[in-house]
Amino acid sequence: VQLQASGGGLVQHGGSLRLSCVASGRTFGSSAWGWFRQAPGKEREFVAAISWSGGSTYYADSVKGRFTISRDNARNTVYLQMNSLKPEDTAVYYCATSRTAWIPQQQDTYDYWGQGTQVTISS
Repeated sequence: VQLQASGGGLVQHGGSLRLSCVASGRTFGSSAWGWFRQAPGKEREFVAAISWSGGSTYYADSVKGRFTISRDNARNTVYLQMNSLKPEDTAVYYCATSRTAWIPQQQDTYDYWGQGTQVTISS
């Protein structure tokens, strides 16, 4: 099982990016997904999550109203649309997936993790 995150880059304050995470190795239609991020010198933190059906989404307060998580089960892909980006959003962003007991914000409830993609926001 592999998760491949992409879409990171350098954008200006107020800009947008869309991250993608593609899963391979098996189907993930019944899995929940999450995005986390880790800024330099900080702990990795929850950003957003989506249930297996896509019917429930969860966001950190710091990104609510600016970020949108979505999924395409046919493509085994989850997306994170990030708008109105701020310098404090600078971090390495990780995708993760869970098939077992899942608590959206809790990292140890995710089974597989991607390698991370760097997002840098200039002021």
